[in-house]
Amino acid sequence: MKHRLVGLLVACVLSACATGQQAPPLDGAALSLSEMARHAEDLLARTYPADGPGAVILVARGDRILFRGARGEADIETHALLQPDSVFRIGSVTKQFTAAALLTLVDAGRVRLDDPLSNYLPDFPEASRITIRQLLNHTSGLGDYWRLQNDQAETVQRDFTTDQLIALFDREPLQFEPGAGWAYSNSGYVLAGAVIEAASGMPWDAYLRQTLFEPLGMTHTGYGHDPAFAARQVAGYSRVDNELAPMRPMSMTQAYAAGALVSNADDLLIWNRALHEGRILSETAYQQMITPVGAAAVEEAQYGFGVLDDRVRGERMLWHGGHIFGFRAWLGYVPGSDISIIILENSDAFESIEIAHVGRRLAAIAMGRPYPEMTPVPVDMSALATAEGVYRFDDDVRRTLRVVEGQLTAQRDSGRRQTLTPIGDDDFLYPDGFNRLQLERDETGAVSGVRFFANGDGEGALGVRTGAAPTEPAALQLPRAVLEGLVGAYANSEVALSVFLDGDALNAQIEDQPPVLLRAISPTLFEVEGEEASVEFSPVDGGARRLTIRQHGRETVLELRGDRLMSD
Repeated sequence: MKHRLVGLLVACVLSACATGQQAPPLDGAALSLSEMARHAEDLLARTYPADGPGAVILVARGDRILFRGARGEADIETHALLQPDSVFRIGSVTKQFTAAALLTLVDAGRVRLDDPLSNYLPDFPEASRITIRQLLNHTSGLGDYWRLQNDQAETVQRDFTTDQLIALFDREPLQFEPGAGWAYSNSGYVLAGAVIEAASGMPWDAYLRQTLFEPLGMTHTGYGHDPAFAARQVAGYSRVDNELAPMRPMSMTQAYAAGALVSNADDLLIWNRALHEGRILSETAYQQMITPVGAAAVEEAQYGFGVLDDRVRGERMLWHGGHIFGFRAWLGYVPGSDISIIILENSDAFESIEIAHVGRRLAAIAMGRPYPEMTPVPVDMSALATAEGVYRFDDDVRRTLRVVEGQLTAQRDSGRRQTLTPIGDDDFLYPDGFNRLQLERDETGAVSGVRFFANGDGEGALGVRTGAAPTEPAALQLPRAVLEGLVGAYANSEVALSVFLDGDALNAQIEDQPPVLLRAISPTLFEVEGEEASVEFSPVDGGARRLTIRQHGRETVLELRGDRLMSD
């Protein structure tokens, strides 16, 4: 798939570009089905095209379905439409099922979470140092076989046994001491599937079918390698050379326990109800599944077992996403409001859409507190100029407001500058469509501070205006040796990015697209010149091994591939 770094991940369709004025808060208990349908239909219509791949969405409170609908085509050649009961690949949402299946073995006394992996897979190197718990919450230190495997066009189509799949990564060194860090690892969930097989004496998919799917009546859920299920799923699509194309072929044996299931929205609602109502696991096992601990409880992780622990509109939200060739999926649950959100897409090429943003908005709608859907309002330039300044927050964060080309911008410390959209009097929206900033004025009407609302929620954090004047940050000149430690070819399953030096200037280029200049903010953080995007490198001895592209509220992580390349 080819992308442009400029405009790689745009969330406009879900932010200030949406039409309509701010919606007043609703009483969640009084939210009518017609109101829910109106909000959901509007979001569905402006998010997905009618004449291409699209999505199925289901929203429920308890067992009561608030909205169930589809938009787009199940097959773009025949123009067959997606239906609410269409079957999709669900990618890494599979991990939630694998984790729950393994926990049923814990409940049965056949597995213990703090057992070493060597109790079940004695031949796996380092197995004595890794526990079952660490496989499930991504603290094992294992790398990710999929980052290396899925760019091999021929190899990825081969059928693998469980042992052959493990052999792809069993000699790879650990990234960190088990339990000492957190890194999302498909390899860990391949091993979790192998533990299920070792402890149950059954193939992973057979155990899930017998223990979970058949008892719950989930007749549309199964292993994507099974021809009966593969034949039922809708067509999946990707973008190749900037053109929509059928997804790349792959053997679902290679996704295995980390991402090989297919399902539909109705079955996923059955699953949500059963899992969160206590019909699958003991209370002890369930609480361990949804509660991040140790290195998995740090702010950037918040990962239980196949579940991310998040917040929406002040309430706890449990969710997991999935992304596999041709498909994306998102499954969420808000315990306090007993709300389920299911989104299934038959394209992995919706570059302008962050599926988690759609899920968050749907959850807020179902809670009766929809995020505002707003359009920019005119603002007097002289009024914008009065807001320029440096604002200090209690956590010693500083945000600088500056008017650039007629628009108010905000910059946190030495981070990238972001253009704010005026949505009301003294009220501004960040490009991600959720974060908001509001000007605070004293009794004379002068701007004395700003209030920042993370994800648009809560009371906001107050920043007090300082006496410092906003200044354009000078470009940081880094030694050439530092820049040389950043150059190389970085990639994931979707994007290949080359970072190289042109003289003493660091550039980035995605495949055949024009290069863009990276301007140093720090030795590891760079702004993309002329765009609201940043590239941050993760340093290690000898240079960076990973970089993160951030643009409009979304992050894309790329790993260094092969040897580091030098350039002139």
